[in-house]
Amino acid sequence: MARASWIDDDNNPHIDAHVEKLEHFTNSLADGVIDAAELETQEQNLIAAMRAVEPLLDDDAHAKVTQLLAELAAYTVMQMLHDMAEAKVRGAVS
Repeated sequence: MARASWIDDDNNPHIDAHVEKLEHFTNSLADGVIDAAELETQEQNLIAAMRAVEPLLDDDAHAKVTQLLAELAAYTVMQMLHDMAEAKVRGAVS
């Protein structure tokens, strides 16, 4: 299978395309509410993925992937807050 890049042709993070392929994620979003059980399931999925990858990494790769995960988490929170602020402004203007 060909490797799917994490970055699109316009040099933007392209993780959303990978996330959209996670059926459990899209199913959880279907009703517009993330309940505690869905969040717990996602946490367990994350832990399982981390445990599967971490032993495969040498110290240098581990440090780089740790930085990647931290940057991704920060980007996700910042993007969500930005989108919420934009929606609030659009709502106030309407």
